[in-house]
Amino acid sequence: MSLPRIQPIERATNRTWDEWMTLLDGIGAKDLTHHEIATKALEVLDGEIDNPAWWAQSIAVTYEQAIGRRIPGQRSDGTFQMSVSKATALGMDDLMERWTAFAASDQVVLDLIAGEVRVSGTENRITWRTKARDGSSTIVISEPKPNGRASIIAQQMGLETLESNDEAKEMWRDTLTRFLKDGLK
Repeated sequence: MSLPRIQPIERATNRTWDEWMTLLDGIGAKDLTHHEIATKALEVLDGEIDNPAWWAQSIAVTYEQAIGRRIPGQRSDGTFQMSVSKATALGMDDLMERWTAFAASDQVVLDLIAGEVRVSGTENRITWRTKARDGSSTIVISEPKPNGRASIIAQQMGLETLESNDEAKEMWRDTLTRFLKDGLK
C-alpha cells in the first residue's frame, strides 16, 4: 500500500519513515491505541518542530495504515470521513450566507439531512452542521483565504463503509460544483 503522508512527515520531522517505523515498532505501537501512538510520537517531537501535536496525529494515522489497522479515510473508530473543498472569489461571510440559502432549497442537500441545521462561526471559519439521515455528521465550512476570498469545505464523518465514503465524496463534489455554478448567481 502506498502511504501518501510519508514524504511530508519526513520533511517536517527530519526523520525517514523507516526511522519512524523502527521507533514505533520498538515501543510496541502495534499494541497501542491511536491515542497512545500519537502521545508517544508527540513526546519525540515536542520542542523539535512547529505544530508537533498535528504531526504526531499524522504519524499515528500513517503508522496505523502501514500496519494494516486502517485504510485511507478510515478513522480510529472504524468509520470513514471524507472531505471536498473548492476555492471561491467570495469572502467568508458572503460564502456562508449563499451556501445556507442554497442548502435550504437544494433537493440533494435536503434529502441528505435529518437534523436541525446549526451555523456558528469565528473570525477563522464559519461552520454549517447537521446530522445526515444515515447518522453521520455533515459539516460545511467557509474558511478565509488570502485577498479576502474564502474556500468552501464539505466534510462527512461517521460513514460506515468505504463505499458509502466514496459515494458521499462524489455527492459532495457534485453538490459543491452545482453550488458554485448555480448558487452564486
